[in-house]
Amino acid sequence: MGAAVRTRTQVVIIGAGPSGLLLGQLLHGSGIDAVILERQTPDYVLGRIRAGVLEQGTVDLLDKVGAGDRCAIEGLVHGGVELAFGGARHRIDLSRFSGGKHVTVYGQTEVTRDLMNVRAAAGCPTIYGAADVQLHDFDGESPRVSYVLNGQTHEIACDVIAGCDGFHGISRASVPASAITTVERIYPFGWLGVLADVPPVSEELIYVNHPLGFALCSMRSRSRSRFYIQCELGEDVADWSDDRFFDALRQRLDPEAAEALVTGPSLEKSVAPLRSFVAEPMRFGRLFLAGDAAHIVPPTGAKGLNVAASDVHYLHASLDAHFNHHDAAALDLYSPRALLRVWKAVRFSWWMTSMLHRFPENGAFGQRIQEAELSYLTGSDAAATSMAENYVGLPF
Repeated sequence: MGAAVRTRTQVVIIGAGPSGLLLGQLLHGSGIDAVILERQTPDYVLGRIRAGVLEQGTVDLLDKVGAGDRCAIEGLVHGGVELAFGGARHRIDLSRFSGGKHVTVYGQTEVTRDLMNVRAAAGCPTIYGAADVQLHDFDGESPRVSYVLNGQTHEIACDVIAGCDGFHGISRASVPASAITTVERIYPFGWLGVLADVPPVSEELIYVNHPLGFALCSMRSRSRSRFYIQCELGEDVADWSDDRFFDALRQRLDPEAAEALVTGPSLEKSVAPLRSFVAEPMRFGRLFLAGDAAHIVPPTGAKGLNVAASDVHYLHASLDAHFNHHDAAALDLYSPRALLRVWKAVRFSWWMTSMLHRFPENGAFGQRIQEAELSYLTGSDAAATSMAENYVGLPF
């Protein structure tokens, strides 16, 4: 390969998903140089199918970096959610119980696309197809990142490395096992999801607790819907025809929703396992983890992308104070600040998951406890306020 091509920047960001791209643009706005390395192609990154319920804080960050225009036009503003149990639906008025706040339904793929476009327009460097990315010397003052592109080895010297490369990325894997503590809960079921070009069942999301298992009726737009049902972890997507899926979904819906369900050919179908995972701390010398590189939440509470955005908010604040205001203690603040909000999101996602899914080991007693919880939630302003505050997003 020959000698490595050596360059320098202030921050190397590993991963060009939404958290890495958002961090890059926040740093650009603060006059901090950053290079993003991504091992996949742009098309591959945009091909990832993810949820898209955005807290107001996430939307505000997109606006801050100039990537919020399309979301403001195409995003669906939701002031409530529906909980279905006992054959009927009950609406939680999110706006009423959270002081007028709401969430915006806008696909994560579109968030990524908007951030890519803003970054390209600003002329900020993102290197796609970066193979064999390796992190070096981040336990000292002079970290480096090496990678291979088109057969040529490159090395970037930097001040800080930001690991935004997801659960299976190289960033967390580069940390010595003795320096990191991980806490994990694997749930005994998964979500079988279908994406289809059909209108949503309802104007707002429907979360279903049913003796046959959890279900969710969501959407990406007014003409594209995303549906989920609880399934066994070992389920093979090939065993689920579209007709079988929609029949199983319809059985779990209340009569009105079942009647409103419009079916159509699936555009994408997949099984996702559910887990809660946190790695602590989120800083190791000059390496900082953000998003799925540091934590995973089950999708029930719609927190994955949003808690990643709050990580990025805290990391940007620490880096801005460090580079632009010469605050020697700023980098120390990132991990404790981020983890405080991370654990609240983990708790909320666990609570939603526990309340809505069938846990085989809990039997009839567990089902009745869930029904009592749901009855209390939908009949108590105090309980509804707690859910609403968490669902729309706790303050950064």
